[in-house]
Amino acid sequence: MEMIEQKQTNKTTSAPIQNILKKVPEVTIFFWLTKLVTTGMGEVFSDYIVKTLTPVIGVAVALIVLILSLYLQFKVRKYVPSIYWLVVVMISVFGTVAADVVHVGLGVPYVISTVFFAVSLAIIFMIWYKMEKTLSIHSIYTRRREILYWSVVMGTFALGTAAGDMTASTMHLGYFTSGLLFAVLLAIPVIGRKFFKLNEIFSFWFAYIMTRPVGASFSDWSSVSQKHGGLGFGGGPVSLVLSIIIIILVGYLSFSKKDVQHEDDFAQSTIA
Repeated sequence: MEMIEQKQTNKTTSAPIQNILKKVPEVTIFFWLTKLVTTGMGEVFSDYIVKTLTPVIGVAVALIVLILSLYLQFKVRKYVPSIYWLVVVMISVFGTVAADVVHVGLGVPYVISTVFFAVSLAIIFMIWYKMEKTLSIHSIYTRRREILYWSVVMGTFALGTAAGDMTASTMHLGYFTSGLLFAVLLAIPVIGRKFFKLNEIFSFWFAYIMTRPVGASFSDWSSVSQKHGGLGFGGGPVSLVLSIIIIILVGYLSFSKKDVQHEDDFAQSTIA
């Protein structure tokens, strides 16, 4: 699903194209494939490290690596696939570990956390739009927009994690059925854009949120025991296989430059 840009009226577009920070990838089929795999890997790997270490240590380790990866992302002056997707993976890992600690440790129901994260994400979107007048990822060429972008990404992962756990556990749908449910929801923006000219900004972010529970649900289904409705492959092996797939995808993108945004993409932006 490709983002379709319109000309931006914001005065920042007058900046020389060579000064623009191209910090995010082009939205291609490789973007969505990598996003799905990273969400699945983050889900099962977080469960694996929590069981191997402890929840507290798991959160601490994930947070440290996340901070380091974000530091690298903000430090570089252009989009680097390995760094960008490392941040996405660590947001997925940390978000899952933190959500588990909140639910198990603090006893917060998934329904409440889902509503909370949905409201929080909506507030971040409103702040972003109020400040920048655009929510397009093709407009990420200032430090402030980059911060807002990653804040939204964290919010989408938190919401997707809580929603997936809510349907699988609270609503007793199980991982596989939850995966199918969110896969159907994921198809809505695709069909909407293709046949009904659904707003491209809304379509992108709706799909971005849905990829989280889709990837997480199917990866959980693959890893948990048959007793709990899964295939029983285990968190370690599933994490390893998904990590290898991520390395292959990111390696290909680094070599082929398939997801590097062109200069024309940054001369335009979509206004929601």
